[in-house]
Amino acid sequence: MRTTHTPLPFADHTLHIVGFDPDSFHEHDLLWLPHHTQLISSGRKRKAEHLAGRIAAVLALREFGLKTVPGIGEHRQPLWPEGLFGSISHSATTALAVVSPHPVGLDIEAIFTPHTAADLADSIVDNREQLLLQISPEPFPLALTLAFSAKESVYKAFSAQASGLPGFASAKIIELTATHLTMQIMPSFSPSLAGQEVNVRWFQHDVNIITLCTPSRQESAASCPPE
Repeated sequence: MRTTHTPLPFADHTLHIVGFDPDSFHEHDLLWLPHHTQLISSGRKRKAEHLAGRIAAVLALREFGLKTVPGIGEHRQPLWPEGLFGSISHSATTALAVVSPHPVGLDIEAIFTPHTAADLADSIVDNREQLLLQISPEPFPLALTLAFSAKESVYKAFSAQASGLPGFASAKIIELTATHLTMQIMPSFSPSLAGQEVNVRWFQHDVNIITLCTPSRQESAASCPPE
């Protein structure tokens, strides 16, 4: 599969962005993955996205002197080397990954069309959040995409503390600026994190937006599973 790699410094991390051509994907490309047999039943699109994401992850792990491919956990999550945390995301022809010594959440989303935003708004944000998005300087479809993506990034960063699979109501937007969103974690996400405010950085990348949640050290300690 044809790919390109662009390392991008952002918020004290390096995002490894991999552009890929899904039409150039071949089944034998998966043989590069130690866990390729776990993808046999997946569709062609899923296989290409997964491969691109793992390529990005391997490039991110090289920052730490490691040459390994994250496997697949029982909940389909990437399995990172001990002592490291990471996150992978993809959208259409772009995949990206980040690795950190502390919990981190990363997401990329294609900006919603006005029609899609109107259809999805009520399932992503409540009335108070929707008003906040409507009065923000960003167009509403972009702002709603940010809300969706930021909630995904928060979940990824704090997944070790999540109570089951949190819904979109488990983290609320309380501020949106040109560079970040401030989110508040609800009890339905995690009783131990309830009320905590988290910053999520964001930027626009072509027709996508990228969000990155990097909890503070105190928040990171709370998000780590007990030994």
